[in-house]
Amino acid sequence: MPDTDHLVPPAPSRRGPRKGVRAVAAAGIVLALAAGGCYAAGFGPFARGDDGPDPAAMKQARAFLADWAAGRLPSAAGRTTSPGTAQKVLQSFTAGLDIDKPRLTAAGDAREAEDGTLAVPFTAKMPITGLGTWTYESELPLREQEDGDWKVDWRLSLVHPRLSDAEKFRLEREETTPPRVTDRHGTSVADGSYPSVTPLLGRLAGGDGGGPRGTVELVDRATGETVRTEASFGKEPDPATADEPVRTTLDATWQAAAEKALGRADGKNAALVALRVDNGEILALANSPSAGFNRAASGTYAPGSTWKIVTSSALLLKGAVKPDDVVDCPKYLTVGKEFHNVETSEFPGATFRKDFTESCNTAFISLRGKLDEGELGEVARTYFGVGQEWHIGIPTYDGSVPVPKDETEKAASMIGQGRIQANPLIMASVTATAVSGEFHQPSITAGNEDGTRTEPLPDEVVTQLRELMRATVTDGTAHVLADLPGEIGAKTGTAEVSDDQDNNGWMVAHRGNVAVAVVVEEGVTGGGSAGPILHSLLSAVPEDPS
Repeated sequence: MPDTDHLVPPAPSRRGPRKGVRAVAAAGIVLALAAGGCYAAGFGPFARGDDGPDPAAMKQARAFLADWAAGRLPSAAGRTTSPGTAQKVLQSFTAGLDIDKPRLTAAGDAREAEDGTLAVPFTAKMPITGLGTWTYESELPLREQEDGDWKVDWRLSLVHPRLSDAEKFRLEREETTPPRVTDRHGTSVADGSYPSVTPLLGRLAGGDGGGPRGTVELVDRATGETVRTEASFGKEPDPATADEPVRTTLDATWQAAAEKALGRADGKNAALVALRVDNGEILALANSPSAGFNRAASGTYAPGSTWKIVTSSALLLKGAVKPDDVVDCPKYLTVGKEFHNVETSEFPGATFRKDFTESCNTAFISLRGKLDEGELGEVARTYFGVGQEWHIGIPTYDGSVPVPKDETEKAASMIGQGRIQANPLIMASVTATAVSGEFHQPSITAGNEDGTRTEPLPDEVVTQLRELMRATVTDGTAHVLADLPGEIGAKTGTAEVSDDQDNNGWMVAHRGNVAVAVVVEEGVTGGGSAGPILHSLLSAVPEDPS
């Protein structure tokens, strides 16, 4: 049965799925700055009769950052005034510092610099394998060329403000004793048998030491002497607790099954979280690839139609719709632009229950007037804890549901698109809250601070959500789970990324006292990519954890 939860305007033909390319680069090569292109004299970046920078310049800046972050280094370099030099420096910078999948975001207002370029500030989050994330601010200089196009005016300092012909960066790792970390039953998870846990060991050990430690040093290119320490990771161990193992909430059986299940992702980037419904304790947290960036807890993804659990909650809470109400599901709906369902499916005269089980985007968007502008975000925060600050025992991204800027964005937010951001940790928690009525801050270690404040969902809403999710398995887009034992409820999701990438596939499910969420980058559909992973996991573990 096709998953109909992807809603976008008709798109041009796509390129094939991009191969996962590891962003490579490092600051160790001495390279002279190349001359930066020509500037169209007399035309500043703001001299266009409006108050903002030339949109073409901003588009080029964002495209450069996107290419660099995705590892498309030849493409990124081609957007600069010195492609050859740029590609070599970008490649040596991230490779030499063991940076995996940089996150680069334009931030703040562009300004006209003294040299006539347009300076676009950006934030760089550089995950250093096995240590942590190095975060810093920099600027992209954009210069208009004689033909009217804009290019990044290449210079070393745009990679990092302190990178220069005289100074470079060097990664120093300190030899440390591996920390002792166990699962909830005392089984060691620090012996390398659980690959997704290995990069987390230093964090799980606490910040109290015992985990990996290292620094990023700014060094003199000529002498090799350290000029300053740019970033530090890890802490010295506390002698009083150095010999005590850290017990996590993980379950070795569930963790092993999760690691194995992600093998069904066919080499695509993917992540999975399974947690207890009754208290939020994390039983399994797995990433593919297992090393590097923790997509499961720190990823920032549009959740696609899995978010319809929250949207449905908002609608049901205020009595705006009931499961048996007729909410038509047409092929197309125009809200500022034309939207359509996957494979342009339609269900004339469908009930809201049918819209949920078949994940009909147009039906959900047609109900947008039932919710106030910021109501979806308020429901997410008040009942599901999304957007509040979580302390689970390792670093996390805790979600964002901004107030829509316009009607088109409000339409997109109804189906988990627009600017809504989540990850498997968040969506597993959303699922647990929906089927229990109570939010519990997730945890992977004991004794974490909990400053969250939420309200319980009414029993009637919980009953309706459970029924809708169960029907999605028996009669809808999550039918891939229908042959498994237990009263499983689920929701599929397909999330638009860009015209250059296939959609991300999502699925969330609950069975017994466990809620699970899976995302597969460029998985195309939730049922087709995340579904087999979830099926593999639930086939390999008991119906309820001990």
